[in-house]
Amino acid sequence: MGKLSVNINKIATLRNSRGGNVPDLLKVAADVQRFGAEGVTIHPRPDERHIRYQDARDLVPVVYTEYNIEGNPVQKFIDLVLETKPTQVTLVPDGDDAITSDAGWDTIKHKSFLQEVIQEFKNNDIRTSIFVDPVVSMVEGAKETGADRIELYTEAFAHEYGLGNEKGITPYIAAAQKANELGLGVNAGHDLSLDNIKFFKENIPGLLEVSIGHALIAESLYLGLENVVNMYLQKLK
Repeated sequence: MGKLSVNINKIATLRNSRGGNVPDLLKVAADVQRFGAEGVTIHPRPDERHIRYQDARDLVPVVYTEYNIEGNPVQKFIDLVLETKPTQVTLVPDGDDAITSDAGWDTIKHKSFLQEVIQEFKNNDIRTSIFVDPVVSMVEGAKETGADRIELYTEAFAHEYGLGNEKGITPYIAAAQKANELGLGVNAGHDLSLDNIKFFKENIPGLLEVSIGHALIAESLYLGLENVVNMYLQKLK
């Protein structure tokens, strides 16, 4: 069974839109774990437009499952991760003005930089994952950086699946098979939803964890947060 990590960025977006502390980000983090989620994910960005850096610190005593912090490893982000020491850091090559993540790393071009960053995290006993497109050469490059896992960027799969093209899963299967062969753990995230998660899970060998935020929170508006968390857990079995 792949683990479900709930990305709570959208809760922070809603909170920030009115100021104050409604909804309460820390309570939501506690609740999704109580509902059965096996992890909490946040993705702070330099402008702190949703998750604030202080949120990352405040969540440390609240997250008792797996704590996953995603982001572009600029120095401010690196310092935050080393301070909070999450279970996992996921390196994502976001531009400062990115609305959301839109590409994986070129692990060959940026090999030396990633090696340096990852070694620092490993020295502090923090598991490291690299956000990659479903390209075998990028998976092989991730292995060379010393990463523990990859996170497959699943937007293309979700788009194709929504069009009825199940063959959109093919490059993801090949990437996951290569990761398994190389001893890399496999995570996945971006645009996964209740509609496509079961098919994805059933076809990706060795899937360890999915990080889901936007769809899960949107679905919860209609179905309720506790109900939706458990619907994902059932589909991930």
